[in-house]
Amino acid sequence: MSAKNEHDDVTGIETTGHEWDGIKELNNPLPRWWLWTFYATIAFSVVYTIAYPAWPLLSSSTSGMLGWSSRGNVVAELAAVEESRSALADRLVNTELDAAQQDPELLQFALAGGSSAFKVYCSQCHGAGAAGGGIYPNLVDDDWIWGGSLEDIHLTLRHGIRYAVDFDTRDSIMPAFGVDEILSREEISDTAWYVLSLTGRSEDSAAAERGMVLYEENCASCHGEAAAGDRDFGAPALNDAIWLYGSTHEEIVAQIANPRQGVMPGWQDRLSDTVLRQLTLYVHSLGGGE
Repeated sequence: MSAKNEHDDVTGIETTGHEWDGIKELNNPLPRWWLWTFYATIAFSVVYTIAYPAWPLLSSSTSGMLGWSSRGNVVAELAAVEESRSALADRLVNTELDAAQQDPELLQFALAGGSSAFKVYCSQCHGAGAAGGGIYPNLVDDDWIWGGSLEDIHLTLRHGIRYAVDFDTRDSIMPAFGVDEILSREEISDTAWYVLSLTGRSEDSAAAERGMVLYEENCASCHGEAAAGDRDFGAPALNDAIWLYGSTHEEIVAQIANPRQGVMPGWQDRLSDTVLRQLTLYVHSLGGGE
């Protein structure tokens, strides 16, 4: 590259003095149309920064003479959407859940809204398909610790489970039979073998027989004599193949000795009555509702 200005031998036009691999840059003026377009964009940018939010300040920005903002625009659009849905929302709030389930228009409105709300507020624990996983309950089967009717689901959504800030929350506490030394290690092991025998999986029949007596004395009051559970206490059934905290002997022993107690927040202070009812109908429709 050379910095010396000269004239091009072919065109006779002065060069800029720049040369790359034998190619010289001619010092041609910019096209008029391009210049005027460039000037127009400068003028437009000045007008834009005056009319719309543009210049950053210490803690905010200039608001613009038109008073427009993208946030305000979104708020207005959301308000328009809510207004268009207000009639159906009012009907849903003022209609009994079982009656809403029989109303095709209300049901469609509820399922659409409930599906969206579930993805935002519930899928993080229960999964996108509501099948649960880990320590989170499956909502698409027939096993409901606190009941799977419309009213039961609605109550659980409103007040949560073991949600300390809500006086009406669903609450139950399983004793820590090991930590509190209510049962010995051997007794807890025997009880676990009995629980496994309820589904034909016990490997120690003698221990299971001893555990049956311990179960009747310590567990039947909540889980029932037939181990079918009791929803009034939030006590799960132990005679099926659905296990929230594990189904091996070691996992059952751990749960008896130092039980894990699940917590679900209550949503009545965070979600509107409309959204709670939409979620209720949506969850109930997933296949496991009663």
